[in-house]
This record gives sequence, C-alpha cells and structure tokens, in this order.
Amino acid sequence: MLKMKIFILRSLFIGGVILASILLVRAFDSRNLPDLQPWHSIVLNSEFTESKSDQIDSLSDYLELEERVFQELDKSIYKNIGPEKQFLLSRYTSKSPVNPERFPANWNRTFELSPPNPRGGVLMIHGLTDSPYSMRHLARIFEEQGYYVLALRMPGHGTIPNGLLHATWKDWMAATYLGARHVRGKVQEALPFYIVGYSNGGALAIKYMMDSLENEKLPTPDRAILLSPMLGVTFFARFSTWHKTLSWLPYFEKFKWLDVLPEYDPFKYNSFPKAAGEQSYLLTNAIHKQIDQLVKSESISSLPPMTTFQSLVDATVLTSSIVDFLYSKLTPNKHELVLFDVNRLAEVKTFLYNQHDTLIDNLMQAENLPFAVSLMTNKSDNSREVVLKKKKINSQNIEIETSELTLFWPEKVYSLSHVAIPFSSADLLYGPMGPNESNNYINLGTFAPRGEKKILNIPTEQLMRLRYNPFFDYMEKRIVNIINE
Repeated sequence: MLKMKIFILRSLFIGGVILASILLVRAFDSRNLPDLQPWHSIVLNSEFTESKSDQIDSLSDYLELEERVFQELDKSIYKNIGPEKQFLLSRYTSKSPVNPERFPANWNRTFELSPPNPRGGVLMIHGLTDSPYSMRHLARIFEEQGYYVLALRMPGHGTIPNGLLHATWKDWMAATYLGARHVRGKVQEALPFYIVGYSNGGALAIKYMMDSLENEKLPTPDRAILLSPMLGVTFFARFSTWHKTLSWLPYFEKFKWLDVLPEYDPFKYNSFPKAAGEQSYLLTNAIHKQIDQLVKSESISSLPPMTTFQSLVDATVLTSSIVDFLYSKLTPNKHELVLFDVNRLAEVKTFLYNQHDTLIDNLMQAENLPFAVSLMTNKSDNSREVVLKKKKINSQNIEIETSELTLFWPEKVYSLSHVAIPFSSADLLYGPMGPNESNNYINLGTFAPRGEKKILNIPTEQLMRLRYNPFFDYMEKRIVNIINE
C-alpha cells in the first residue's frame, strides 16, 4: 500500500514537472511573436456586456452604446497612435485603403435592412473575429424577399482584437436575446421569424433556440439557417486557459495570444487571443449539455427546422461534430445538412492528404436519418462539373437522387473553406474578380504575393485560403425556396 502511494505521488510529481516544462517552453516561445500593437492592449470600456443587459434592453440603447464604443475607438486608436504605428495596409491607419471608415459604410457596425411592409423578420449573427460584414450577402437575399433584417455586431468584434480578450459567450448570448426580441417586435406576430448564424454565430443561434424552448419570454424562431456552425472545436482548444498561469506577468504578456498578425483586413481580426478560443469551447460545452437534456426530456422534437451549409473540410470547426452532437440527435422536422465536398478532380487528388470520405460514406450509407443530406460533389473524377446528391429524411442508403446543377469548380480551387461560405463571388473585398477602376476596394481574395519562403509575417496558408463561395448562387436559391415554402 505504501509503495502504491509512493508510486502515485511520484507519478503526479513527474506529470506536474512535465506540464510545467511544457508551459514554460510555450510561454518562452510566445515571446517570439511580433510586438504587440496598441490594438492588442487598449481596452474599450464602453462595450456591451451581460451585466449591462438590465440597462441596455432595446436596440436603440444597444446602438447608442455601440456608438460610444466607436467614438472610444476613434479617440484611443485613430487619433492617438503615432506615425511609427501607421502602416499602409493597416485598418488602424486613417489614410489606409483598408480603413473601414473609407468604405461606403463601416460594416463593422450593426446594420438594419427595412423594406416596406415586411413579410417577416431575420436576426443574423456573425462569427468569431468577424463583423456584420460577413452577413451582407445573406442579408440582401432576405431583403429582396421582403424581410426585415437585423445584423447585430457581437460584443468585442469590429473594433480591436483586444476586445476578444474580455468578451464572453454570455455577453454574446445577452446580445442575441436583445436582438431576437427586437426582430420579433418589428414584424407582426403571425409573420415568420428566422435566425441565421455563421460559425460562432451558428452556435449562438442553436443555443438561443434551445433557450427559447425553456424561456417563454424569448421568441422562438420559426426556422434557422446555419453556416459552418461551431459545434466542435479542436482538441487543443481545451487547453486555451493554460496561458493564465503565466500571461499575467508582463514578461509573458504575448502568451495570451495564439496569433499576432498585421491587421490588414478591414472587417475581420487576424490576431487571435486564446481567451476567444476558451469562450468558444465553453459555449460548445454548454450546447452539448443542453442538447443532451432536451433529448432526455424528449423536447428535442420542438426545435425549429434547421438547414445547415457546411464545407466537408473545415480548419476552424469540426464538420463531424455537426452530425455527432446535433443532427444525429434530432427528430424529423425538415432538418437538412448541405455539404460542400472537396474537389475530386483526378489531378487535384494528388495534392490532398486524404480523400475525406469517412463522413460522407457514413451519412450516405446510414438508414432512417432524421434529417436530409445534400452533397455537392464532382460529377466524375474527370470533370469539374458539380452535381447534387440528395438523401431524403428517413430514406434508405440506396435512395439517393442525383441532379444536375450547371455549376463548376473554379480552376485551381481544391475545396471551400470555413471563411468562404457566406461570401458571394461578387464580393468586392474577398471575391475572385480583383479591384477595378469602378471601385476603390483593395481585393483580399486575390492577394497572393510571390517570393522566397519563410519571409512573410503572414502564414502562407492564410493567404491561400479561399475567401468566397463559388456555389453561393446555389445557396441563395435554396434559401429563397425555404423562405417561400
């Protein structure tokens, strides 16, 4: 018995030494990150939080507070930083072409679209590090169909990356509650209310729907449209809080950050604090527990119909988690999962690590799924043409319908990406067309510098990442069909 206790104590000691060593190595390694800039350290004190929700309980109050946040941003960043911090392609340089204020509208802010006599209302929630800009193309679809749209800026977003050091998932949920109540109040009770969420916003939308089933003060959406919902994060996100053991020391201040990168994107942060990963992990955990509770209480059947658009390969969220943690636990209610496959052209396969077949095979071979599956994939290994393979709810594995789409994979594109899904190819900032004389946009979708390796301070995979969805028109048609069902 004594030997066993000694063995356990020794093992715990050795394990502690190993963990401490890993922490110290990673902490010292973080000191090699680029220097932190004012936008990594300045705090905007006016930002909305859950604790302010008792005083900020209407959209007008929220927008007034948001205005104060941007005034604070202007005073503490744009009018305060010296010439040595003024970079040509920095969103925080006043005369830069990527300064958000130089665009026709600063899409980092909450925006509304209000057609006359709206036939329904939509709340749109953007993703982590994003801004309402990512909702623009989707918002246009609903506006053209006669819907009132509210694209809400989530706390900590659209300003400076430091905002994500302090924002919590409960702050985002409080903002979502406010937005949902506002949208429901903007349209007649008999008219439909939809919720649209992208990435982390998709997770917030799912959490909101479940909360609305348990809280009669929250209006329940009639339908949800989700894009790359964050229902599962990588294994390493579980350790996103470990930096707190040392990052409070000024010497290890950079240990708070996973990435410190130039902020050349006007509507999305490039730098990423570990605290943001922690909040996403906490949010997904809360969702998993709540789904299990709904399953046990047999209330899962009350969830509104959901349509999810998701890339088969996704470096930000785990695609399989959408099935494992949500869709597989649903009951039939017009739910559908739309997957964008990788490009299976034979010449492209040479460069892929694997064929990413497991999830597709499992879905297509499974019987009596409580949701429909639609797969956009190559017509053949020798064709860039894309077809749709659809499996209906509760169908058998042999009941798969194939239909022509007259769509094609663009040349030199091997897959979609997490950041591409909500953006049309017509997007002037991220689309494939590039800048022209009719607009003053700098195009980040075609930004691909060439030179020697290991020279750039931006990861090459970030520059290669597809920023637009070549199949957005198909997604638009599907959304319009849903609206008009």
